[in-house]
Amino acid sequence: MADALNSLREQISFRSYQLLAAIENQKLHSFIAEAIKLCEPENIWVSTDSPEDIEYSRQQAISLGEEIPLAIPGHTVHFDGIQDQGRDREVTKYLVPESDKLSPALNQIERETGLAEIRNLLRGSMKGRTMIVRFLTLGPANSVFSIPCVECTDSYYVSHSLNLLYRPGYEEFKRLGQKADFLATLHSAGKLNKRMTSAEPEKKRIYIDYLTNTVYSVNTQYAGNTVGLKKLALRLTIRKADKEGWLAEHMFLMGVKGPHQRKTYLAGAFPSACGKTSTAMLPGETILGDDIAYFRAIDGQCRAVNAESGIFGIIQNVNAKDDPIIWKILTSPGEVIFSNVLIKDGRPYWLGMGIPVPDSGYNFSGEWFSGKKDDQGNEIPFAHKNARYTVALKNLENCDENLNNPEGVELSGIIYGGRDASAWFPCQQSFNWQHGIVAYGACLETETTYAIIGQEGIQEINLMSIQDFVSIPLGKYIQNNLVFGNKLKKPPFIFAVNYFLRDEKGNFVNEVKDKHVWIKWMELRIHGEVKARRAPTGYIPCFEDLRALFHQVLNKEYRQQDYVKQFTLRVPENLEKLARVEKFHQKNVADAPEEVSEILAQQRKRLQEAEQKFGPRAHPECFPVE
Repeated sequence: MADALNSLREQISFRSYQLLAAIENQKLHSFIAEAIKLCEPENIWVSTDSPEDIEYSRQQAISLGEEIPLAIPGHTVHFDGIQDQGRDREVTKYLVPESDKLSPALNQIERETGLAEIRNLLRGSMKGRTMIVRFLTLGPANSVFSIPCVECTDSYYVSHSLNLLYRPGYEEFKRLGQKADFLATLHSAGKLNKRMTSAEPEKKRIYIDYLTNTVYSVNTQYAGNTVGLKKLALRLTIRKADKEGWLAEHMFLMGVKGPHQRKTYLAGAFPSACGKTSTAMLPGETILGDDIAYFRAIDGQCRAVNAESGIFGIIQNVNAKDDPIIWKILTSPGEVIFSNVLIKDGRPYWLGMGIPVPDSGYNFSGEWFSGKKDDQGNEIPFAHKNARYTVALKNLENCDENLNNPEGVELSGIIYGGRDASAWFPCQQSFNWQHGIVAYGACLETETTYAIIGQEGIQEINLMSIQDFVSIPLGKYIQNNLVFGNKLKKPPFIFAVNYFLRDEKGNFVNEVKDKHVWIKWMELRIHGEVKARRAPTGYIPCFEDLRALFHQVLNKEYRQQDYVKQFTLRVPENLEKLARVEKFHQKNVADAPEEVSEILAQQRKRLQEAEQKFGPRAHPECFPVE
């Protein structure tokens, strides 16, 4: 191990050597030395936290053609390959030793076999290119929440994305020295084509080695597959949290303003393209994060931080009317990376932006024109459904002042939301912590969307919106959540939302902006300022409270027929959902705690009793007010 630094002296520039030598961590030096030996880069560039180094990544991404400058100052666009437009479940796998076992719901490969495969793909992958060494932190620096991370990549686009999405960590590594228990990522875009995109997507692999806390990624550029601190590191921090007694969650964090200048912090778990970022960005509220949160029990309180400091958001349907804050930053000077949108005369266009779109331009397929088809004869859209924007949270006018607070914020509520056309209410509150974790979190159901490569529109259970990322047994993960609530003097309230409920004609019963009312109702419930009706699946709002909130929040008339349409209990559909959930748990969560089956059985009994008493459609005012 001590020889690693000496070997680096002979392979890298004096500047880079000095910067690495200033970090007294033999494990780090070994990781970097082994990465250099494997990938064979021509040069190594080590980044510090200095503004000059941060800017260098952006400039290099542009000069090498990984990003193209746009008409608005600070804006650039990056294109991923046509087969590299989202998180790729099929080739993202855990490296699992023969002595260990993960849930069958998790994609995995035997560790030694997987290591041999990924190392073979990475071998010599950086010849003629520069290896960029980045130091960052998950969570605020110098905090109980902090997790130091290092990423070695040959993509300046990836390095530029790290600038916007995470807090710099070179000084943190120096401060921690040998105590830096870090996560590591090794990424290579692999062979590139003339458009500077990965040319061999069929050789794409993203493997997670939880024994060494290392992520390997090759032959891909899409940020969800290459920015190791995103969902890839989440898989590792879940294991770390499991060992240390805290929670790593796939959740946004937001501050909701209440009466008398009160602010209440909520977290929310939504699968991709289910309204997560749009909820976190509601106008008039504040945002701490839109993707990954850490929770710790500190002095009986649930304290939370954003693991990240930026947004890698889906841009589809972002428009001036519905998303004024994001729209402003996407149309004003400042640092923004667009990906996989249409470019015409230096301006970006995306699906659902609400303005006329040119019939030609440049996109992820190259020169594009209306009616252009791919090799299979399918028409290529002008922008991808999973096109993205990357921005730093600090540049948003509604960024919460506690973003980098090392103590985090006190969390008062948790929301679970998915895509459910037939069963769940638009908004409801659990009876208690245990009921919420099981009946909302462990029962979260959605439809697959364009954010994941594969077929869309498939109904599936997505347990707590974190199922793809759980690197411990799913039953253990549920148990950890249940136990965590017992550590708190006052556990956060748990809610469920469903923005996608449809009527018998197939029309949505919610409008896009209605979500703001549900969030305001939650804030009042947390502080005991409104009552609710006790339905079989949870507490639902009272009509009079919603009527007042719709007028106050949206200046909109809320009618009795709206309330009935939205909050009539659909008993058969909820029973069918329970059956799907139980089938999933029987197949994939064999080690589930007893509370799961008990709480689901109680929910079924309440639903059956409601059906016997009120029929298959129970009017919301059948249920008592509490």
